[in-house]
Amino acid sequence: MSLTDPFVHLAVALALGLLIGLERGWQGREVPEGGRVAGVRTYALIGLLGGFVGLLARETDIAVTGFAFVGLAAALVAAHVLSALRGGALGITGLVAALLTFAFGAAVPQGLMTEAAVAAVATALLLQYKSTLHRWVAALAPGEVRATLQLLAISVLVLPILPDRGLGPWQALNPFQVWWMVVLIAGISFVGYFAMKIIGPRKGAVLTGLVAGLASSTALTLHFARLARHQPETGGYLASGILLACGTMLPRMVLVTAVVHPPAATALIVPAVGMGVVVYASAALVWWRAARQEGGTAPAPLKNPLALGAAIGFGAVLALVMVAAKGLEATVGDAGVLALAAVSGITDVDAITLTLAKMSADGLALALAGFGIVLAGAVNTVVKGLMALAVGGPALGLRVAVPLALSGAVGLALAAATGLAPGVAGLGGAVSP
Repeated sequence: MSLTDPFVHLAVALALGLLIGLERGWQGREVPEGGRVAGVRTYALIGLLGGFVGLLARETDIAVTGFAFVGLAAALVAAHVLSALRGGALGITGLVAALLTFAFGAAVPQGLMTEAAVAAVATALLLQYKSTLHRWVAALAPGEVRATLQLLAISVLVLPILPDRGLGPWQALNPFQVWWMVVLIAGISFVGYFAMKIIGPRKGAVLTGLVAGLASSTALTLHFARLARHQPETGGYLASGILLACGTMLPRMVLVTAVVHPPAATALIVPAVGMGVVVYASAALVWWRAARQEGGTAPAPLKNPLALGAAIGFGAVLALVMVAAKGLEATVGDAGVLALAAVSGITDVDAITLTLAKMSADGLALALAGFGIVLAGAVNTVVKGLMALAVGGPALGLRVAVPLALSGAVGLALAAATGLAPGVAGLGGAVSP
């Protein structure tokens, strides 16, 4: 018996109906017999009905499915209206779940067995976690709701309408790709923010630093450096949090590169791992010393990192960097690309990382792109150390600046040892991947 056998299709449709029916039956387990519009058996039968209608439609006309769906919907609506008139619940979740069950069953004979199974499992999970989802919604602050809608706006509404072709000087600007990168960075920041909120700042500077590094290690450095001036007794914990945030930037840099151009990410692994080992080991040492000598409370969490203005600003910076990189490559050569990488790393590592990864996918030598990304990361790391020293004072700054400077030096040395720097021969001519 193969997966295309009609009996297999009916069995799968029945199983999907049972899956949703079990969840619905468990939710209404305290309702007396006869007090529910649909229970386990009804959902199972609806799934089986969908499977059989799907088989009929495959042999006759797909319109059969539409007629059956409308008839089932009318019967279910009538049943829910009568239930509401007798004092039952007014919600339509059960009605929608029943219609979905029919649709999943009908989809199985149409060659969509895997899709129907995945959708049925997702439906059962959504139904089961009703109270959890309601708690999450109730816990959202107004700014977090706005951030969610803004993320949906820049991804679902704006991205599909942008042209996917090179425009402007040197054909360097691809509006779709620039905005897709904006969505990528905004999404990472969004996930990092809510992960930190779920973990909670009371877990301490370690967890806060680890997760905040996904959102913005620079913002975390400034935040903790300011706290260190007012809470010097927590300086060791805050320093370890800064180091962990800066360390988390490194795998994020590799991940972003891997999404755009995986071969370029492979070239970054050794330098990134070396830099990460230095930073994380230093963070552990600073934390251990602080635990022996100091006390203190956990710092306050970061503010919401996602704002539509900030996302648009990132897009503008990224577009400028892309045009500048193409222009320098065309007029000055490889030395111009590396100079831009070093200057860009002073303020931000994401824009130049995305730019060089994209350029490597379009033909820029992997050695040059990889070394440029490592150079930007090293410069950015050193700058954050100097920032901690200037804002947080010597007590915090030296704990942070020395390990970060060492990390940057290790990254550049490993880039040279793995053939990235030597590949940039003469910094003026073409470089072979």
